[in-house]
Amino acid sequence: MPLPLLTLVQQQEHAPSGPLTVEPGLMIWTVIVFVALLLIMRKFAWPSILGAVEARERALEEQLAEAERNRREAAELLAQHQKLLAEGRAQAQTLLAEARTSAEKERALSMEKARQEQEELLERARRDIGAERDRAVVELRREAVDLSLAAATKLIGERLNSENDRRIVQEYLSSLGTEN
Repeated sequence: MPLPLLTLVQQQEHAPSGPLTVEPGLMIWTVIVFVALLLIMRKFAWPSILGAVEARERALEEQLAEAERNRREAAELLAQHQKLLAEGRAQAQTLLAEARTSAEKERALSMEKARQEQEELLERARRDIGAERDRAVVELRREAVDLSLAAATKLIGERLNSENDRRIVQEYLSSLGTEN
């Protein structure tokens, strides 16, 4: 019988083994080792792993809170910047409007001043022309008196009293000037 035992052992050695074959002994030892490792891990490693995860979670929450604060601050700074920019634009528009108004007023004053100077020059020219005309009329009258006296002297043949004659002729010429 030794032979059949040998064949039985040989058959067991050549039994198909693979990942899907169930071996009860190996299964029991795998469960025992898994439970032992689970208990050891739970006692020694689990608190430190859990502490590290919680610390990481707190750090992430702090980073998120800080990021939210930074975002709010950035939004406030952006709002302030936009407000300052709008105020600057408004001030620039105001300054431009004031500059335009001032330029228009200055232009109007310059135009008024130039117009007044022009009117003054025209008035002065008119006065000068009137004075020259009056002088010319007086000079013409004097010349007319002198010519009239010269003509009358030649006609009469004798020299008349020049002052008295002049007065008579001037009165006559003045009466002619007022009739026109």
